[in-house]
Amino acid sequence: MVGTAPGLDSLLKSLVFAHSGPGVGTHVDMIPVVFLLGAAALYAGGVRNLALRGRQWSLWRTVPFMAGLAVTGLATQLPLAGSTDNSFTVHVVQHLALSMAAPILMCLGAPLTLLLQSSGRSSQTRLLSVLHSRPVKIITHPVVAWAIFVSSLFILYYSGLYELSLRNHYVHDAVHAHFIGSGFLFFAPVVAIDPHPWRMPHGLRLLYVGLTLPAHAFLALALMSAQTPIAADFYAALGLDLAEVLRDQKLGAGVMWIAGDLIAIVTVGIVAMQWATQEDRVAGREDRFVDANRFNEPEHTL
Repeated sequence: MVGTAPGLDSLLKSLVFAHSGPGVGTHVDMIPVVFLLGAAALYAGGVRNLALRGRQWSLWRTVPFMAGLAVTGLATQLPLAGSTDNSFTVHVVQHLALSMAAPILMCLGAPLTLLLQSSGRSSQTRLLSVLHSRPVKIITHPVVAWAIFVSSLFILYYSGLYELSLRNHYVHDAVHAHFIGSGFLFFAPVVAIDPHPWRMPHGLRLLYVGLTLPAHAFLALALMSAQTPIAADFYAALGLDLAEVLRDQKLGAGVMWIAGDLIAIVTVGIVAMQWATQEDRVAGREDRFVDANRFNEPEHTL
């Protein structure tokens, strides 16, 4: 390395080789640990700020958010993360946890609503201006969010990115961050608890989620019908039997298809419950309005 001191050169080489090559997922990953602890602390701080103002934050919001963080932790740390290097099926479970299960749970925790309610006036104004800015409106548009969520699967497995993520720790973490981010973009307008630049009617939300089912099925069928495993060079370098790797890939594709559809169906159930609750509230308001007007009507005599 030209122009680099010998000690610094050794340090840089050790960092490169410590975070690349086969077996990158065999240690505790501190990057998501720091993120998760920070997110939990910020959320707990928001709940505490509300309590100091005499307002109570619903436990039905706190529990799913913390559960979402827990799912993320389980998916990114040992023993699950350490098994993704030699098992495509384990990777699929990790992928579903990070892109679907964890974002749904954290969206149900309404973190933006908590941030708005627990912040000062100036912070609220800045946050709302960001939410309604043009870049945010573009990336959070349901069509864009759907396209990012669905295309990410095909890009990961058919661009060489999957093998690169197995070889390089930083790419591995970046893929995980993308999974969570794309999941948030996709499920935020579906759960629709936090403020969102785009509000979809409940019927459209059901269609929005339902359109992911054929995409999952198509990708799963493509992976199941493959004659050679993806990332074959990586698995060969580990000394694994490629025929066994291919069988594991087919199993993982089946898990992706079935489990992905099950999570989507659960999401449809959540939307249906929200829809029914809204209809009940609207009906209740209409009944109260009718009752109030009936008592205020003047009496008519024949």
